[in-house]
Amino acid sequence: MRQEAKLPTIEVETIAAIATPPGRGGVGVVRISGTGLLDFARSLTGVIPKPRVASLARFTDAQGSALDEGLVLFFPAPHSYTGEDVIELQGHGGPVVMQLLLSRCVELGARLANPGEFTQRAFLNGKLDLAQAEGVADLIDASTSMAARSALLSLSGRFSDEIHAWRDKLVDLRMLVEATLDFPEEEVDFLNAARAVPRMEALQQQLEAILSRARQGSLLRSGLRVVIAGQPNVGKSSLLNQLSGEDRAIVTDVAGTTRDVLRETIQIEGIPLHIIDTAGLRDTDDKVEKIGIARSWTEIERANVILRMVDANIGVTAEDHEIDARLPQGVPVLWVFNKIDLLDASPRIEKSAEAHSIWLSAASGEGVDLLRKTLLEIAGWEAHGEDVFLARERHLEALKIALDH
Repeated sequence: MRQEAKLPTIEVETIAAIATPPGRGGVGVVRISGTGLLDFARSLTGVIPKPRVASLARFTDAQGSALDEGLVLFFPAPHSYTGEDVIELQGHGGPVVMQLLLSRCVELGARLANPGEFTQRAFLNGKLDLAQAEGVADLIDASTSMAARSALLSLSGRFSDEIHAWRDKLVDLRMLVEATLDFPEEEVDFLNAARAVPRMEALQQQLEAILSRARQGSLLRSGLRVVIAGQPNVGKSSLLNQLSGEDRAIVTDVAGTTRDVLRETIQIEGIPLHIIDTAGLRDTDDKVEKIGIARSWTEIERANVILRMVDANIGVTAEDHEIDARLPQGVPVLWVFNKIDLLDASPRIEKSAEAHSIWLSAASGEGVDLLRKTLLEIAGWEAHGEDVFLARERHLEALKIALDH
C-alpha cells in the first residue's frame, strides 16, 4: 500500500518584543510569538499556563532568581493574534524590568521582533487581510478621535467586507454574461431575465459611495497642508494664533518679524489641518530673512491649500500680483482679506469659479469660524458620521480603476 508523502514542517522562529511604549508605567507587557511555547513559558515562570487564563507568576532568570512578578497569559495557536502560540508577560512597567524580561526571552531562544512583525505574521497566517493590517498602523498613528474610529472600522474588517460583498455581486453578473455567451442558442435571454443592466448600475452607485467614504477616510488619515502666504505685516501670524487657539507665533508691527516657518496641527470636525505660517514674501537684503523666504516658497510648493492673505485696508497691490505669478498651478487658493476691524466691516465670504475670498479679523477672531468652514469645503469633506474608512492612496487608486471599468 502506497504511503502518502508527509509535507515538511516549517520551522517558525520565536520572536519577542516589548509591547508597551518606552518609559515608566504601572504595567509593562512583553509579547512572545512562535510554536511550542509551553516549555518556553515553563522555563520563564516555572509553571505551564492554562490557555486564555491570566495567572500570577514569578518571572525568573537562568539561576531561578526572580526578575519580576506579574501575570502570564498563553494563547495557543491558531486562536491568537498572530495565529501562532503567543505568550504575554504583564509585569511592572519600568524600562529596566522590561529589558530584563526581554533579555531573558532572548536567552531562551527568541529573537527580537522586527517593527510590525507581529502584525505581519497575523497577515501571513490569515488572521488579518492587508487592509486590516494597515488599519493597525493607522489606529496607532491616528491624530484625531474620528481618525481612530475610522481606523477601527478597517481593523474590524468592515472595509474589506463591503469590498468583498460588492465583488461577489459583480461575479454573479459575470456568470450571467458567460452563460449568455456559452449558450447563444437558448431562447432565454439570461441578461434581460436577471435585470443585469439595472444591477450593474446599482453596483456602480455602490462603488461610488464606497469611494466617497474612502476619500473622506484618506483625508482623515493624512490631513490637509494649509500654508498661509502673503506680504509682511498682513496678519499671517495672528491668523495662525487664532486657528491654533494659542500664541504660537510672535506678533508685532515690525515687518519681517517671522523669519522662519512655523507649523501647528489643529483639527476641525475631526479633520487634521497642518497650518503653516511663512515669512512675509518680499525683496530683502537681510540674509536671515532671505533664508526664511526661500523656505516659505518651498512650503507653498508643497501646499494642499494656500491661504493668500492681504491687508483689507490696502487691497491687492502690484507686489501681490508678483507673488501670485509664482504660486503653483492646480493648488486651491483661498483669499483672506484681514483687518476688517479697522474698516468697521462685517465678516463675509465671496465665492467664484476662480477662487473664494473671505473678509475677517485675525486680531479679534471675527470671521475665523467662516474660514474654518470654508477650509472643510475646499478639502471636500462631507459628513458621513462615523461610517468612514481610513483608506490609503493605493485603495483609492484601485477603487477608481474599478469604477472606470
